[in-house]
Amino acid sequence: MPTTNINIDIDSELKDKAQSIFESLGIDMSTAINMLLHKTIYQEEIPFKFSVEKSAIYEKKNRRAAFGCLKGKIHVSDDFNEPLEDFKEYMQ
Repeated sequence: MPTTNINIDIDSELKDKAQSIFESLGIDMSTAINMLLHKTIYQEEIPFKFSVEKSAIYEKKNRRAAFGCLKGKIHVSDDFNEPLEDFKEYMQ
């Protein structure tokens, strides 16, 4: 079966600890991730005891922001409409 590469960003300490455990079990990181992906496909969910409910993810993605929820969190400087220093020579 053809293979493909994936690149993920994870904490280096997390990677080192997991890699150490996988090595003690006689498998490498790639095999462990493949096992996770196969089990996820087989179960059609994340195969952990604390699996994430699909409906909760859907609701979170499709939730609309309430009017005024960012009040006081966005600030515009007093000189917002003034020309930038870099462009002042072109504004004359």
